Amino acid sequence: MGTVTLGVSLAVPEPHGSFLQRRREGFGDPAARGIPTHITLLPPTEVDAAALPDIERHLAEVAAGSRPFALRLAGTGTFRPLSPVVFVKVVEGARGCTVLQERVRSASGPCARELQFPYHPHVTVAHGIDEAAMDRARTELADFSAAWTVDGFALYEKGDDEVWRLEREYPFGAGSASVTVPRQAAEAAELSRPPAASY
Repeated sequence: MGTVTLGVSLAVPEPHGSFLQRRREGFGDPAARGIPTHITLLPPTEVDAAALPDIERHLAEVAAGSRPFALRLAGTGTFRPLSPVVFVKVVEGARGCTVLQERVRSASGPCARELQFPYHPHVTVAHGIDEAAMDRARTELADFSAAWTVDGFALYEKGDDEVWRLEREYPFGAGSASVTVPRQAAEAAELSRPPAASY
């Protein structure tokens, strides 16, 4: 059955998600249109396609045992020079994100993996572009803020065209059923074919 590349994340809700995605594109980040605005819980991870049912069951169990929490974004930061990333900061809800990603990556589960860097919840708004554009992203979004209640997370899959597509949503709480999302139409995928980029 081959392999697939998956990611698990918290979606940044509208209108904030589209706004930040457009700004990321405007800063010259070629990956912007292929990556929905998000906070990562599981970074890009290649798995056997045959493992998908176990992964989906595990994620459903994590969601069932989780409760909603408040999350707020405000201001910008950067991982430079360690990593060429500018991001919007998570100023409330970081602990909730951290606990959730630990449960998703549980050593006893099918998504177990080590991270390249210590976990730091954030929303990427520029990655791997020239320094002047990175500086502009950090300055122009310094006053950005948004707040919402996190009530679930989602599973994404990266296509051969490097576009990340929503596959399934997992609402929090026992008794909540995960929702399979219909695949995007082929013409929608054609809107963007960015080069390979980090999730």
